Amino acid sequence: MSSAQQQTPVSTAGPITDITSLRSDFPILDQMVHGKPLVYLDSAASAQQPQAVIDAMVAHEQHDHANIHRGVHELSHRSTDAFEAARERVRAFINARNCNEIIFTRGTTESINLVAATLGRTQLEPGDEVLITHMEHHSNIVPWQLICAQTGAKLVPAPITGRGEVDADAFAQLLNERTKIVAIAHVSNALGTINPVKEMTAQARAANAVVLIDGAQATPHLKVDVRDLDCDFYAFSGHKMYGPTGVGVLYGKEALLDSMPPYQGGGEMILTVTFDKSTYAELPHKFEAGTPNITGVIGLGAAIDYLAGIDLDARCRYETELLSYATEALRTLPDMRIVGEAEQKSGVISFLLGKIHAHDLGTILDRDGIAVRTGHHCAMPVMDRYGIPATARASFGLYNNHDDVDRLIAGLRRALELFS
Repeated sequence: MSSAQQQTPVSTAGPITDITSLRSDFPILDQMVHGKPLVYLDSAASAQQPQAVIDAMVAHEQHDHANIHRGVHELSHRSTDAFEAARERVRAFINARNCNEIIFTRGTTESINLVAATLGRTQLEPGDEVLITHMEHHSNIVPWQLICAQTGAKLVPAPITGRGEVDADAFAQLLNERTKIVAIAHVSNALGTINPVKEMTAQARAANAVVLIDGAQATPHLKVDVRDLDCDFYAFSGHKMYGPTGVGVLYGKEALLDSMPPYQGGGEMILTVTFDKSTYAELPHKFEAGTPNITGVIGLGAAIDYLAGIDLDARCRYETELLSYATEALRTLPDMRIVGEAEQKSGVISFLLGKIHAHDLGTILDRDGIAVRTGHHCAMPVMDRYGIPATARASFGLYNNHDDVDRLIAGLRRALELFS
């Protein structure tokens, strides 16, 4: 059986509603770290993979491994079919109009760089503005800084409030006739804030600006419908949504993608090549130069199948309840400071505990088998906004539960004792 066939769901029992049953799908969690059962609370950095995703990638490597599109032999056909089937899975997952609007990249970072280097370089002029927010990940700041430096455009950050929400009035006031591109996070990786991106997109489009949404932290947790959002671009990564690293997606409206020059040159993205000139392939291949991460794309397709097999409402209720439980539990600790308390949040809690440095907290928790992220989370402007160098961050996935939170609280109490 080919990997393309193995990706196809065979159950007709309907979406899973018992989220607690999913933990056993993730084999990595069944291990000891420093003699303690692993508690993994770092899914915002990289979520773990269910066995179904691992199996799909292994099956491809064992039975179907071959380069895609250019071969006439059976293995190449199988590999191509599995690769393009994954593209259709992505299209359906985000409700894009057609597969020409789905570009495979190495991840969110490359997707944003692609838009900045093509659309940004050709459309921005001196005096133009790119509007972002103060909560952006570095991957939605630095590419725009680079292009602004090359074109003479200006990067403008909209401020955020003390609760970690975009200042809506300031965002609206910053939109003007000079705003050519608006690039915003759907969900903040450092604060967990869920931004009202549909409303922000409507405001930006009313100002005739092109809109890119960084969806890296949204796709694992929220329903994403790019046609409903009416954004021009939407970027996300496989490894945040229970898939492999090194693969991601750029959704773009077909007319815009068609008007943009290629991002990279090489094989696959060409139609004809002579020493005088080259002509380029049609979408989506124009933006997919070279041999792609075929196995990674197949793994991404399997991850989408996995998520599609879980009832979305049940998943959202479970994650919301777990976030609430963890937030209230953390608040019972003395000298606890939660950074980012937006009304609408995803499963991310950044915090400080007394005067204990975040890195020390992370090290102590690791000795108890608890994995959290510490540092600036690739969001230094967020840290600057709150006047802090770093936070500890617990982020949740489908496999987490109340016991994990209880272990976290016990580990933090131990840290308080050590530093008392």
